[in-house]
Amino acid sequence: MARILIVDDSRTSRRILKGILEEFGHEVIDEAENGEIGYIKYNELKPDLVTMDITMPKMDGLECLKVIKHKNADAKVVMITAAGQKDKMMEAIKNGASEFVTKPFDKEEIGKVITRVLSE
Repeated sequence: MARILIVDDSRTSRRILKGILEEFGHEVIDEAENGEIGYIKYNELKPDLVTMDITMPKMDGLECLKVIKHKNADAKVVMITAAGQKDKMMEAIKNGASEFVTKPFDKEEIGKVITRVLSE
């Protein structure tokens, strides 16, 4: 299926998300613990899709989304948000996020969102 890069500062969140994505048949090609490393890996690996946490150290998800979309307007980026981050979700959509999912993760929701984004 798709080659996916996970960008999230939480090792636990990355592990859970990786398990869900692999269960749906996707290949997690790498992981990054902040937006700065995520952007570097995005450029190196050219994934089909990126899952991006919003709140991270060094470079947050919104900033990383902006630089990825500046480099590649067609990049597919699904933002991962904690409940109660409506303003940041709206900013992410305005800056080109394909979609968003909320923590805690719902396996079926993630499957639907990833399938929808990849088919666009």
